[in-house]
Amino acid sequence: MQEEDIMSTKEKKGHMYTLALMVTSAAIGGTLQYGYNLAIMNAPTVFIQQFVNETFQERWGIQLGVYEVTLIWTFIVSVFSLGGFTGALIAGPMSVRFGRKKTMLLNNVFLFSSSLLALLSRTAKSFEMIIISRFLVGINAGISMNVQPMYFGESAPKHLRGAVSLSSAVFTSFGLVLGQVVSLREVLGSEPCWQYLLASNAIPGFIQLLTLPWFPESPRYLLIDCGDKEACLMALRRLRGCEVQRDELDEILQEQNETKGERAKQPWELFTDRSVRWQLISVAVLSSAMQLCGNDTIYFYASYVFQEAGISAGQIQYVTIGTGMCEFTACIMCNLLIERLGRKLMLMGGYVLMAGWAVVFTVALSLENIVTWMPYMSMTCIFTYILSFGMGPAGVTGILPTEIFNQTARPAAYMTAGSLMWLNLFVIGMIFPFLVSSLGHYCFVPFGAVCLLTASFIWMVLPETKGKTLAMITKEFYRLNYRGHGKMDPEVIQAQYQLGEVFHSTAL
Repeated sequence: MQEEDIMSTKEKKGHMYTLALMVTSAAIGGTLQYGYNLAIMNAPTVFIQQFVNETFQERWGIQLGVYEVTLIWTFIVSVFSLGGFTGALIAGPMSVRFGRKKTMLLNNVFLFSSSLLALLSRTAKSFEMIIISRFLVGINAGISMNVQPMYFGESAPKHLRGAVSLSSAVFTSFGLVLGQVVSLREVLGSEPCWQYLLASNAIPGFIQLLTLPWFPESPRYLLIDCGDKEACLMALRRLRGCEVQRDELDEILQEQNETKGERAKQPWELFTDRSVRWQLISVAVLSSAMQLCGNDTIYFYASYVFQEAGISAGQIQYVTIGTGMCEFTACIMCNLLIERLGRKLMLMGGYVLMAGWAVVFTVALSLENIVTWMPYMSMTCIFTYILSFGMGPAGVTGILPTEIFNQTARPAAYMTAGSLMWLNLFVIGMIFPFLVSSLGHYCFVPFGAVCLLTASFIWMVLPETKGKTLAMITKEFYRLNYRGHGKMDPEVIQAQYQLGEVFHSTAL
């Protein structure tokens, strides 16, 4: 009996160790890149603007005004979002054709091309190379933001699904902190080194390229898409570190049986499929709200935000690191709580808190010239706004398409969600500096309104998905998709929670 317990413990440790290494390898060249490339664009703002102005003077003898320089700079920053939109569109077909793991490996082609262009842009005296570089690294981020959560959600067991999928958000926030540290003037954020800063994103990609081939493909992809049961079993054994549990294999086989003979759906097919109508609406609303809430623009334009809050120019680069640390800490806390509190509560609570802090921030900005300590209150509001975002929306939003769509619809759902996220990031990124200059103290009022409306939508529409199989979640959405059309599915009433043992990726 004692020997059996020892063997069981060893198997459990092997499972945790393999899964943790797989998550780290995929994420370090995946969603970490999204956070890293958001953060590194803040420090070289002045240097790249000077470079653009000097280029115009050398080529055409034109001295650009502040408005023209700001416009070109916002496009350099926001073209990252257009690249992300393109990446989101091609991520679905790539993940179906090449598989989840191979898509992430091929994705590094865009990354290395981007790094090379950024590195040579100064020597070539071409700000256009920076624009192309940002577009390519956006494609890289768009693909990884879609494919990585899919890979994690399909590879993790049910009781670990939330925690493993949430690791994508943890690595995104870690990428933000890493980018902010590397962007310090004492590291690569100085005038002579900004081109090396923009090219430094190749290092995490290189690490992924060396390590990810050692890990298996998604077991669900191998069985459902490829029809290779032996490869699926082998992948499950490697990821679990032990023999495959019968109930887990049965669940995958059930999903295979339900989708048998079906090909992977295209995004436009989801819009005409009544059975996934409210799943699609939920994903669309939450993906859009992630950017329209204004959180990520703080990283793009931290200098603008903190100047408006009254922070001195010399201190901004150090204060900015605190924003990344806030989101990183919040994502870890979310990871610890998600399997206890559930997806719905954490999403809704995050947006309600963000709406509240947006109001406090507006009041603080309005009184900063009257009350001496108000700039510090404004700075606190920014930190708590980011903290609230990290506690729910940052992590939970990426999990939902994996949990509420089946294997044939999942790539198309991620394409739709990713496309909306990147389009909204582009729009917000383009208008935010002008929004700050025109609305001034009231610049966060629109974001607060978005947060309040999103929280209301979650409360009224989104069901809880914690601990449920895909079949149970589908039955939950049946009420909304077929409301007023025929008799209620009798099986909906029988949908019960099936909670497994709670694990957290921080315990891996």
